Amino acid sequence: MSLHDDAVLVLKRYEDQEELRDAYLDHLSAHPDGMWKACEAGHVTASALVVDAGRGRVLLTLHKKLNMWLQMGGHCEPGDATLSDAALREATEESGIAGLTLLPVGPVRLDRHPIPAPCNWHLDVQYAALAPGGAVEAISEESLDLRWFSYDEVAGVADESVVRLMERTRAAL
Repeated sequence: MSLHDDAVLVLKRYEDQEELRDAYLDHLSAHPDGMWKACEAGHVTASALVVDAGRGRVLLTLHKKLNMWLQMGGHCEPGDATLSDAALREATEESGIAGLTLLPVGPVRLDRHPIPAPCNWHLDVQYAALAPGGAVEAISEESLDLRWFSYDEVAGVADESVVRLMERTRAAL
């Protein structure tokens, strides 16, 4: 099964955000290359909010290009067999934490946001990843900083999309 096919199946099973989910499915139907950065009409991305549930906190990255506190995530790559693989790979690479595990509920939410030309949109499929006990983060080349924030601190540092992702993640826990 291709990554494109996996994304279609994942989105068909996703039971929330119906209008946005349908827009993602329409995009993938119209664009066989809709999983890849080269698709100028927009492309599917995968991300994961890294959570230390026992300590009530999340790990955010200060994105190098956007200078914003965000969850880990990014573009799908040819070696990704599934969307969840892409999300876990991105979270592991950007956090430096080995042993992350995705919540078994599948995607926690969807978030479509504009990006600079030549592409137009990121159609982000967002997961939640649990950090193992004693996890130690390491800053990647894509980040200016990594920092753990308590659930209550997130709204003060991140935009509304990250706050909504955290709220949906907490509900899924």
